[in-house]
Amino acid sequence: MNMRVAVENLSPSTPFAGTEYEDRIDYLFSPQLNASYSKSQHTMWLRLNPSPRPCFNLDLLQDLHDYTSLIDESKASIVAATQTWPIEYTVLASSTSGVFNLGGDLHLFMELIETQNRPALSLYGRACINVLYRNYCGYDLPLTTISLVQGECLGGGFEAALSSEVIIAEEHSRFGFPEILFNLFPGMGAYSFLSRRCGQRLTDEIISSGKIYSAQEMLEMGIIDQVVFSGEGEKQVLELIESRKRFHNGLVGLSSARRRAQNLKYQELLDIVEAWVDCALRLTCRDLKLMKRLVSRQNEIPTAKAA
Repeated sequence: MNMRVAVENLSPSTPFAGTEYEDRIDYLFSPQLNASYSKSQHTMWLRLNPSPRPCFNLDLLQDLHDYTSLIDESKASIVAATQTWPIEYTVLASSTSGVFNLGGDLHLFMELIETQNRPALSLYGRACINVLYRNYCGYDLPLTTISLVQGECLGGGFEAALSSEVIIAEEHSRFGFPEILFNLFPGMGAYSFLSRRCGQRLTDEIISSGKIYSAQEMLEMGIIDQVVFSGEGEKQVLELIESRKRFHNGLVGLSSARRRAQNLKYQELLDIVEAWVDCALRLTCRDLKLMKRLVSRQNEIPTAKAA
């Protein structure tokens, strides 16, 4: 496969037609990604189902780009038959049992590092931050972004969760950035998103340690917002949405003010991606062997079958 061409194919697509049911409209972007809009909750549920490993491969990044285009181009509204419904909440979740997402495509990284393919590494990183920055900004629309974590949430998966305004995790979930173990660092938003939640000192500690944290530890550090019993994540999301209905306008205004105060610019993410590329291209054969071991572990995790 020509990796550079595959990354560069991340271009806007045509709008997707949904399949309408009584209270929902389903969108199938591919076997790796599907979305379902709830008319009664005004909520778009997005579920990841990457294959063959639960990570952000190139095809999934294309699907996510298509999804963000759908939200952008529709101005967060769903039109079906003669009715229009607003998208007031988006929920990022996973279809893979026990896994939210394990992060970047390490198999691809190894190939690009071994061939010293800087352009392709850079384009992969940009594809990631393009999606995450839109989510972080709430698409510049009056909506609330939520991440529902129901399992392992590592590396780029943790970055994806952090790009949402609200993070709800089931108690068995685990979080962390293992990149330092193979002499790298997370470069697609981790430092920017995390430091704005918990400050520089704690961000440095979490990223440089490579430690895996429990959901309760994340809650106590103020990094995630709620921890619920395993199997009750979706119920808690629905309860949260219901509790916010009366104050939705004020709360999205507050979110907009918070983002303005945090002052995260796209250029910051872009600069860090380039620093990540520099670091990746300096990895040694020993580092790549450690990365390969992690890929082998990822291959052992079964992926969910498409519905």
